[in-house]
Amino acid sequence: MSISDLTAIVTGAGSRRGIGRATAHALAATGWNLAILDLDEAGAKETADQVAHRHGVQAFGLGCDITDETSVEAAMAHLDASAPPAGALVNNAGITSPIPFLQVTGTEWDGVFAVNVRGAYNVTRRVAPGMAERGFGRIVFLSSVSAERGGGVFGGVAYSAAKAAQLGFARALARELGPAGVTVNAVAPGLIDTDITAGALDDEHKARLLAGTPMGRLGKVEDVADLVAYLCRAESGYITGATYDVNGGSHIH
Repeated sequence: MSISDLTAIVTGAGSRRGIGRATAHALAATGWNLAILDLDEAGAKETADQVAHRHGVQAFGLGCDITDETSVEAAMAHLDASAPPAGALVNNAGITSPIPFLQVTGTEWDGVFAVNVRGAYNVTRRVAPGMAERGFGRIVFLSSVSAERGGGVFGGVAYSAAKAAQLGFARALARELGPAGVTVNAVAPGLIDTDITAGALDDEHKARLLAGTPMGRLGKVEDVADLVAYLCRAESGYITGATYDVNGGSHIH
């Protein structure tokens, strides 16, 4: 089955300077059709329009609250009727939280897990059966260096715990879906130059973080997107259950 006959779904790809949008372009450049799911419907449609125009593939932009099963079902039903079958899923949507643990409320904790963990479950649970039935699939989770080193960038305990949960999710799912031809991997970005990091880092904090990064710069969204696209290739079928760091050497382990 050719990837040109399939659709790659990317969640949280509506932001103009986000990893999700860069990933959508990277995937489309290799031939995937794209479905963009984002709480910001206008942003999702803008990404889809860009992708279709630049790469000549089919692209669908849908408003979707991934924390809500009903919203996910509505988006998936639309894609079932309009798009080629899902062959790849990039669980990119996520929110961070810098609040120290001793100040974290239960509401804040649940909100972080709702997007990063339950949201990934809702979408993955909906598309994985079709992938397994067709004997081909690529699932990638966007975790974080915070999951591996225990925060220390700008995400606190809630964020680190949620992103670590994604790593366990990916590894266990890889074991279950491997026999059906579906690979499941995780990518753990470090400090990447996006709108989120731009608003969360002052110059002093940024300088301190870069001082501990051998490459001496912030990561670019393309640094992450190109790796995700590689993991989604048909040729990458023997890579599963792995976590790939994209952090410029800031966390070598």
